[in-house]
Amino acid sequence: MVQEIKFGTDGWRAKIAEGYTFANLRRCAQGFASYMLELGNKDEWVIVSHDQRFLGDSFAASVAEVMAGNEINVFLTNGSCPTPVVSYSVIAQNAKGAVNITASHNPPTDNGFKVRDENGGAIAPDGLKKIESLIPDSSEDVKRIPFLTAVEKGKIVKFDPNPKYIEHLKNLIDLEPIKNAGLKVVVDPMWGNGIGWLTNLLGGGKTEVIEIHNHRNPIFPEMSRPEPIPPNVDVGLQAAKNHDADVLVIFDGDADRVGIGDENGKFVNQLQVYGLLAYYLLEVRGERGPIVKTLSTTKMLNKLGEIYNVPIYETGVGFKYVAPKFLETDALIGGEESGGYAFRGNVPERDGILAGLYMLDMIVKLDRKPSQLLDLLFSKVGAHYYNRIDTPFKGDRQERIDHILSANPDKIGGLKVTGLLTIDGYQFLLEDGGWLLIRFSGTEPILRVYCETKHADKVDSILKDGLKLAGIN
Repeated sequence: MVQEIKFGTDGWRAKIAEGYTFANLRRCAQGFASYMLELGNKDEWVIVSHDQRFLGDSFAASVAEVMAGNEINVFLTNGSCPTPVVSYSVIAQNAKGAVNITASHNPPTDNGFKVRDENGGAIAPDGLKKIESLIPDSSEDVKRIPFLTAVEKGKIVKFDPNPKYIEHLKNLIDLEPIKNAGLKVVVDPMWGNGIGWLTNLLGGGKTEVIEIHNHRNPIFPEMSRPEPIPPNVDVGLQAAKNHDADVLVIFDGDADRVGIGDENGKFVNQLQVYGLLAYYLLEVRGERGPIVKTLSTTKMLNKLGEIYNVPIYETGVGFKYVAPKFLETDALIGGEESGGYAFRGNVPERDGILAGLYMLDMIVKLDRKPSQLLDLLFSKVGAHYYNRIDTPFKGDRQERIDHILSANPDKIGGLKVTGLLTIDGYQFLLEDGGWLLIRFSGTEPILRVYCETKHADKVDSILKDGLKLAGIN
């Protein structure tokens, strides 16, 4: 029986040794190679890399073999590599795309196949569908050259991507004030590709960087998955308290997302971080430009747009929607609810390393602790509260959709419903400027219910009503 390969918001992910086999990975790579050839990229170059997961280097080598077998040359990183570094390497190496073997923030049993375009950004939905359609049903239709043969022929070339990325970072941010600020920074790279990055970038000054979970361990102890949200961040938050740190910086497994903990060991959620980063660019750096946001992230950005007279563009969930709009509008910042943020001057892709540095720079420039920065943001846009529930469901998806649409609620969580958006899922707008969003995963039977409100005491009731609307009691 042929294993169907479906792409989600960023590529393909599956359980290792079940769906994620060498045979299926090569089929997936053949689909990407065929797509690249249709774009006229024969004899051009692509970047291939991997994260710290089980067999990552071997999976990456297999992808490189398939690219080489299709007359596409490969720059293969000389070790595991953060996704933002892979993305920037597309530009730095004048490549036409990239493949990163990573399941990002998924559980340790999974691995993945992330694809990038010639801009280093996520491939748009129509491109992902095209790649899917080109994946062969049989391994017999996969073209490949043995790894050592491809290396001897110069079709696969190993390289170190880090120096050019570091040089690029230094053009975007002055690291010296952060190095010399005397901060105590705890970093949790979650056993992933962010290991060592802030230590190396900020070493040699008065600022102290303390890393935890900073060696390769593919089972990701002390967390269910390397995703920078509670409860996975709890050990990091406690470490920050134990070290009396000024701030905690958390990277997900491939370091394209960032999480923040404050000086009290309290988590600063992803929507709050997005608001802070936008405020930093607009107020502290004095920059102007559009803001691109998925509809699942904060309305604080809309308020900042009004204050600073910059346009706001909302997209569906996922960087496959954010990246094209980011490029189209020459945006100042683009981001999503999961903690991924892209910045002007960089590639149109999430960069957890740069986002973490910008947060540290904001702390230094304004001489405020993270909790004080959040108070400052709320003084501008009002307090906003957020939470999310992911739950498995059984039965027919369409029945639940029909249930949501037919409910037509007047109130949710005691707040009047003022509108319904169906850009991606079902977003009910609320009278306080907040919202409830109900979305179905595109690749698994999971229902996601999100909300944001100005009323801290209404978060739980809004989410509870959202579950009821979706037929989950």
